[in-house]
Amino acid sequence: MMWNRHSNLWPGVALALGSAVLFGASTPLSKILLGTVDPQLLAGLLYLGAGFGLAALHAGRSLLSQANTEAPLRRADLPWLALAIVSGGIVGPVLLMLGLARTDAASGSLLLNLEGLATMSIAWLVFRENVDRRLLLGALAIVAGAVVLSWRGQHLSLDAGAALIGAACVAWGIDNNVTRKLSAADPVLIAMAKGLAAGLFNAVIATARGADLPAPSVASLAAVLGFFAIGVSLVLFVLALRHLGAARTGAYFSLAPFIGALIAVIVLREPVSFNLVAAALLMGFGLWMHLTERHTHMHTHEAMDHEHSHIHDKHHQHDHDGPVIEPHSHWHHHAPMRHKHPHYPDLHHRHTHHHGEQASENAD
Repeated sequence: MMWNRHSNLWPGVALALGSAVLFGASTPLSKILLGTVDPQLLAGLLYLGAGFGLAALHAGRSLLSQANTEAPLRRADLPWLALAIVSGGIVGPVLLMLGLARTDAASGSLLLNLEGLATMSIAWLVFRENVDRRLLLGALAIVAGAVVLSWRGQHLSLDAGAALIGAACVAWGIDNNVTRKLSAADPVLIAMAKGLAAGLFNAVIATARGADLPAPSVASLAAVLGFFAIGVSLVLFVLALRHLGAARTGAYFSLAPFIGALIAVIVLREPVSFNLVAAALLMGFGLWMHLTERHTHMHTHEAMDHEHSHIHDKHHQHDHDGPVIEPHSHWHHHAPMRHKHPHYPDLHHRHTHHHGEQASENAD
């Protein structure tokens, strides 16, 4: 399938898949480090690597006098950012640790797949994103593939530990949807704040529990891995939210476990299992259902004033005082507009669908 600048698939799908690839790679690579580092301390080091790495990147942009075309975080964004940090960086990890201590590893691995469903459910039921039958079927196929991939032939233990892990997935689902509220702002600043907060919290708790600090070389490797697998991945995730909305981004991101398993086969020489092949078929079907989605209907854009990075496309036809670079960021006004074209629930398509108005055209 060819993507181009004007396709409604570009660049959102590529960004979401890129985020999933980087995060998926963190699982097999982290396994190499887990033999010498406490799990929660490793999580702290990964997030700190992401936070400090992105802070250095942000400082480097200023030192090199590179024009930052992204909108800054504003005071009105801070409550949403705080909620995202608390739910995704603090509440989620704490509930996960408490849950894993009360249930077996196989059940915990299976239950973690609930994050994708939680993200989509909250996006659909709370934030009223468009989720049609095609998207839902594709998302369920992807999540089913993740369940098959993590199944170890043992029974699923539904106990207090399972409830805590399920609550952790809901916390991360809230985080993903709340982060969408911030997706118009600079994704580097968003990911940096989340990385530093989650990293400090997990590192402090782990050391307070008596976890031993790893050798400097191991800590450095964890920080580098965290920068790419969490920091850059989170930046791409925020950018994908900007173009796709939370439900679709969450569905694509659910491919991360399969990507991690595939890397484990290639890098760690793990055997190709029946579960991996079955998961590949299910996830491949789900991915195809999403890539061939064509949501289009006549819709109305109400008047809107907001700030984000943009180019002068069909949604941005306004005048400037003096020359501008593309893309660029500033407060701008959208006049009311009614038109029809394929679109996702991006920054400019967050409208509520009424009965009879919604349509989904499949690719030929």
